[in-house]
Amino acid sequence: MQRVEDSIGVPRQFTGRLLDAAVRYAEERHWDVLPGTWLEIDASGAPRCSCGSAGCTALGAHPARPDWTARGSGSAPAVRRMWQKQPEASVLLPTGRTFDVVDVSEDAGCLALARMERMNLPLGPVLGTPGRRLRFLVLPGAGSKIPELLRGFGWLPESLDLAVLGEGGWVVAPPTRTVPGGCAQWARRPTPANRWLPDAEELLSPLAYACGREAATARAR
Repeated sequence: MQRVEDSIGVPRQFTGRLLDAAVRYAEERHWDVLPGTWLEIDASGAPRCSCGSAGCTALGAHPARPDWTARGSGSAPAVRRMWQKQPEASVLLPTGRTFDVVDVSEDAGCLALARMERMNLPLGPVLGTPGRRLRFLVLPGAGSKIPELLRGFGWLPESLDLAVLGEGGWVVAPPTRTVPGGCAQWARRPTPANRWLPDAEELLSPLAYACGREAATARAR
């Protein structure tokens, strides 16, 4: 007989952590939170997305409904009700509302973080993904200004592995599991000390430098 946790893909002891995290993001950070799809394991042991699409490229890591932009909430009671209805749901944070995200590779992000700390730059929370990306949370509006800022620093935006997630996007928040054995994690956790997010302009120079070094290394190989 198939176990209950195999049929839904998320062990029961883990669903409580998802609920607690979703409520905490809304209650402590006043972030909008959105329930998403979740990772399942089929009878052969292969991972699949709860959306049912055989070609899904974001297993357990995307909104579950097409009207998702109207479903996120920053109300802790509303968030609790959403996860009580669907306790397996991944925890998604819509971007372009209370924050945007600057997305870079893990290697470039770690190099940039070290430089930022030496420079005593203000830092918000930083997300790490199982896909080896680091995502820096910044004030909304980053997407409209970053290309021109990069050109001002002497970089061509298209030459760097640097992207911005703003309005209409989302990020997967810890402790969501997106691949077997892999969870979204905080490289820098949300704390009272980083409640006030930096403007993207404050972090862009070390981020561009790190991405530029990574690109130069790749060309030299």
